[in-house]
Amino acid sequence: MQTDQWLSLLIIALMMAAFVWGRYRYDIVAAGSLLAAVLVGIVPAKDAFSGFSDDIVIIVGSALVVSAAISRSGIMDVALRHLSPEKRSPRMQLVILVVIVAVLSAFIKNIGALAIMIPVAIHMARKSRVSPSMFLMPMSFASLLGGLMTQIGTSPNIIVSRVREEITGTPFTMFDYTPVGAALTVTGIIFLAVCYRLLPERVKEEASMDEAVKIKNYTTEASLTAQSSAVGRSISWLQKPAHGDAMVTAIISNNDRKRTPLPDTILKEGDVLIIEGEQGALNKIVSEGKLQLSDRTPEKDRAKDVSAVEAIVGEHSRLIGLSAKDLSLFENTGLNLLAVSRRDKRFVERLGEIKIRNGDVLVLQGDLQRLPDMLREWGCLPLVERDVKLGSVRNGLIPVLILVATMGATAFGGVPVAAAFFAAAFMMVASGSLPLRGLYGYLDAPILLMLAALIPISDSLKTTGTTDVIADLLSRTAEMLPPYGALALILVAAMAVTPFLNNAATVLVMAPIAATFAEKLGFAPDAFLMAVAIGAGCDFLTPIGHQCNTLVMGPGGYRFGDYARLGLPLSLIVLIVSVPMLLLTWPI
Repeated sequence: MQTDQWLSLLIIALMMAAFVWGRYRYDIVAAGSLLAAVLVGIVPAKDAFSGFSDDIVIIVGSALVVSAAISRSGIMDVALRHLSPEKRSPRMQLVILVVIVAVLSAFIKNIGALAIMIPVAIHMARKSRVSPSMFLMPMSFASLLGGLMTQIGTSPNIIVSRVREEITGTPFTMFDYTPVGAALTVTGIIFLAVCYRLLPERVKEEASMDEAVKIKNYTTEASLTAQSSAVGRSISWLQKPAHGDAMVTAIISNNDRKRTPLPDTILKEGDVLIIEGEQGALNKIVSEGKLQLSDRTPEKDRAKDVSAVEAIVGEHSRLIGLSAKDLSLFENTGLNLLAVSRRDKRFVERLGEIKIRNGDVLVLQGDLQRLPDMLREWGCLPLVERDVKLGSVRNGLIPVLILVATMGATAFGGVPVAAAFFAAAFMMVASGSLPLRGLYGYLDAPILLMLAALIPISDSLKTTGTTDVIADLLSRTAEMLPPYGALALILVAAMAVTPFLNNAATVLVMAPIAATFAEKLGFAPDAFLMAVAIGAGCDFLTPIGHQCNTLVMGPGGYRFGDYARLGLPLSLIVLIVSVPMLLLTWPI
């Protein structure tokens, strides 16, 4: 081997060791490795930042935006009600999630299937009071396994089909992959359901400010209009979507008479409800009951950046002792009081009549440019800008339709995945499904930087000729093995190479090698090509070989070494099941 080939392998080995060590964050390790590769000359300086334009970076970044829009749409609330997480154990929830992801991945791109289900998993984890890390990595692995079942499930299957057509004149068909892929998927799901405890419980390294100062006991006010679905329904029906996290504390009729909110109390048009609880639960009640909040916006502010800010009332605030009604808050300032929170206090009076005290937390909605000055003038300290969903009109159908169209375009329309997901992310923002102001907050910058830095390093394996050396070594080794041994070698080699080349590149490198030495050994090439597709589609050891693994790394709070803890035994299972199934399905 030449010097540049040794240097390429050395830098990758040191980088992997640093990832596993975990002393420095993964994006720092990747950036440092890229700089080292440039300094020693195995990555040309002009190509050092080519990774930022790579399809993988675009796919992962766009998928994060799409996933956030689906989460914000409210469609997850509907899904959760049907899955009834409170009635099932976390293990059963895990089984449900991995089965759904695996089945979806067989018919749409696996990263698309995963992007759809990540918000559901996070909601279920919160409801069950477990870490999302329990669900997300098993779901990623299930998406990889499910993608093996059909030709359109994952890119390696499509590329292998094309290689077979070039060699034999006949491509693999849609369901040629199903016998082996289905066996691997079923086996893998059983393993994930039993052995998920191999994963340590993780939380995101960087909790958002929103999470750090989360308030649990908001009080808000909502009224029933003619369009409200809660009219004629009971209090218990209205509170059911909140699962105990929010409740009606008072009912005020048209004549200002207060009624006791008993579970069987029937609601009437014109009733005003005082509701207390966690913000997400309040939003579920408002959305499910189609209640009307006081979310007025002055005509002059309609084109402005309207948002909601949570602020704490200071000791010397001018608001102390006054209510929103006393202040004529909306008429004088254009601000809406959406909610109030006071420690150990349950309100039964109308929101506008609550006398403000020192330490109260107010949620105020209005022009984002004016809010800071007003709060300073009033002696209030802004806590955090909220993406408050109370009273917002959310059409969950729009983001779902966008995602369905995207999946259809990639599966049947021949549109590249990167272009389709980028278009989907753009349409999510353009349609208002995701606010433009907070768009970049949904992008996980460390993950994207890591990917962009690793791509030129992995390319150095090809540009220095290291992959050719490896290919030659594999060919010579396979000639000395029995058929099942040669097949297992190809599978293991594809699994080992995928983290450094990405799955599509692995197939392009390994498929011709597999076909060549199958011909030299006098074997039919089909089983060997299928082995390449399986190996390239099953990177369970790292977060960098497949974009699905990368996608869950940030939300799950995973470390680099966590993947091998669950992925290594799963990789061994894939090897053990694949070889006999391939020989049975595709005799050589």
